[in-house]
Amino acid sequence: MASLAVTCSSIALSSSSSRTEQLVQLKVTTFQPLDRSGKRFVAVKALSSESRRNGATVPFAATTFAPDVMEQLAEIEDFEKLAKDLENSSPLEIMDKALEKYGNEIAIAFSGAEDVALIEYAHLTGRPYRVFSLDTGRLNPETYKFFDTVEKHYNIRIEYMFPDSVEVQALVRTKGLFSFYEDGHQECCRVRKVRPLRRALKGLRAWITGQRKDQSPGTRSEVPVVQVDPVFEGLDGGSGSLVKWNPVANVAGNDIWNFLRTMGVPVNSLHAQGYVSIGCEPCTRAVLPGQHEREGRWWWEDAKAKECGLHNGNIKEESVNGNANDNNTLRAEVVSDIFNGDGIVNLTRPGMENLLKMEGRKDPWIVVLYAPWCQFCQAMEASYVELAEKLDGSGMKVGKFRADGDEKAFAQQELQLGSFPTILFFPKHSSRPIKYSSEKRDVDSLMAFVNALR
Repeated sequence: MASLAVTCSSIALSSSSSRTEQLVQLKVTTFQPLDRSGKRFVAVKALSSESRRNGATVPFAATTFAPDVMEQLAEIEDFEKLAKDLENSSPLEIMDKALEKYGNEIAIAFSGAEDVALIEYAHLTGRPYRVFSLDTGRLNPETYKFFDTVEKHYNIRIEYMFPDSVEVQALVRTKGLFSFYEDGHQECCRVRKVRPLRRALKGLRAWITGQRKDQSPGTRSEVPVVQVDPVFEGLDGGSGSLVKWNPVANVAGNDIWNFLRTMGVPVNSLHAQGYVSIGCEPCTRAVLPGQHEREGRWWWEDAKAKECGLHNGNIKEESVNGNANDNNTLRAEVVSDIFNGDGIVNLTRPGMENLLKMEGRKDPWIVVLYAPWCQFCQAMEASYVELAEKLDGSGMKVGKFRADGDEKAFAQQELQLGSFPTILFFPKHSSRPIKYSSEKRDVDSLMAFVNALR
């Protein structure tokens, strides 16, 4: 068994802010060696010592430490210029710069997906580093196993942040376990992710994320490699007190995966099942070949809403307000219409209103609510056209209604629109439509639905 040598030192650092100037004493206790590899670890405070309610500080177990010497971080710096200077730098160079600059006051945000590449880059720098993750309580079992694998592979301890149990209890008791399917994911993410992250970041001066420009063209296409965080506050508090580093911002997803395979880095087993972007279990699913990775996140919502709140600074104000610069509106203007079959009736708003009011209709109807830019709608087009051909002459009417843009509010309020595509069956003797709830959109499944109801 290796012997344990303990060394203690005290470093005096001058720390200043807009309000006060004070002398900060940083006590460092190093333990070495811990194992045969000779890796060094240091016990440090948790990411955040902020209290949930009563001011108590909850200490965290040992985690990887930072450099022996930290430079002062109170100086004013032009981060736009720094981002420009580092624009053509490699992820390794950017990571090294971040760790050198902020030492123990920066940490890697690890979600359990392909951003394990960040940990590998940090490991390759040879510098000490910290890793934290948000445990929402609703992650896949595979993700929890992956956390354990990563800890053992790198011989680190991930610093987990948890949601406030009282807030989670209030949300679930008031609105149920799956309210986000009805009124959007933002409230649940705010309780389970955003607020725990806010507590974590209050103990840091900078953080490192795995954001890439190609992850979400609607919200991340302009992500710089380093920026002043536009949403969260850091250790000193106030606007501009936290810096956000995105070392892989300019790296393509395929290149990330080539790097992971080359370096033999452990990955989440969900990736092999078609999951690309991985979040909470109820809000994440596998994507089809050719689909964008973010299509697997909050698939029932529009593309402009596909941020959980951790990176809401990426969403431009005009997109949030839904005006002429809305991403979906722009896409809809350039995408051709779909579901163009001989047996498919193109219904207008008055036509849909008549279907809703019609009592004792002679023929039943099946209608798809769609948006031509939606990849899920595009994927089922062939099946729906074939369905119309099979139902030709059967007395069953097949229709389509474009439910995005100006018609979306009507479709949500009157037609049970939750996500695209939504398929409705209008029985012969009732005005109330029946919603097709299955995710199976092949022609055989659609025929089984029709035959069971007509």
